[in-house]
Amino acid sequence: MRNRFVVLLCILLSLASCKVPKDVAYFQGIDDISKEMFDKMNQTYNVKICEDDMLTINVSSWDPTVTVPYNPPAYSFYQQSEQQINANTVENIFTYIVDKEGYINFPVLGRIHLAGLSIHEANTRLQDMIRDAVPDVLVNVQIVNFKVGIFGEVSRPNAYVIKNNRISILDLIVLAGDLTINANRKNLLLLRDNNGVKEFARFDMTDPAIFESSYFYLRQNDIVYVEPNNAKKKNANYSSAQQYSMTIISTIVSSVSLISSTVIAIISINKN
Repeated sequence: MRNRFVVLLCILLSLASCKVPKDVAYFQGIDDISKEMFDKMNQTYNVKICEDDMLTINVSSWDPTVTVPYNPPAYSFYQQSEQQINANTVENIFTYIVDKEGYINFPVLGRIHLAGLSIHEANTRLQDMIRDAVPDVLVNVQIVNFKVGIFGEVSRPNAYVIKNNRISILDLIVLAGDLTINANRKNLLLLRDNNGVKEFARFDMTDPAIFESSYFYLRQNDIVYVEPNNAKKKNANYSSAQQYSMTIISTIVSSVSLISSTVIAIISINKN
């Protein structure tokens, strides 16, 4: 009878161990995807400028003197020499904040609406507006406060500033040092603010269909939450229940001890 119990226990442990990789491995079955599904995975990434973005805008030409009116003094200072660029921090470069209506105040040109445009479209719009005064103008717009956050069951929860403005959910997980072993890989939650409208999306990291998701590439200010798996939830509930039980037991023991001490004291007084 005892041997049968040991065999049954080994079988159960074996089944449990076989289940772990199924919940942990990413992109299961990716080698068997169809060509149609593979074609859907090839997405074009195009970040859009939105309100509260902090932009740097460099206007250049073969003749630097003609672009001076379009470059505020902070940027003109940086063009003086390579030594000065290395000696100072990038935070000193002049920046433009996109207001709630999607506009920036730009030298010479005044208020310009940029929200909703891609970086390429913003470059083109500014170049078209300056070209009459500077025929060979070249404009370079960059978002310098592009950040995304991740928290929950990851090794390094944090808000990360992205320099190239291009990041996918996979890139963010890599930055965060991967998901922990206690993470629920089938139900990551994305929180997005789309022009004041809250959006939510779910990711299943075990399914290669994630590459088809319209949320695969992240936008500025996106936040990803990684919830714990059922095993950790159960363990947390057990720990809480155990702690509560210990508190109750401790209270009862203390109460009994106090009552006992009081009774003993009363008996001693009566004897005397």
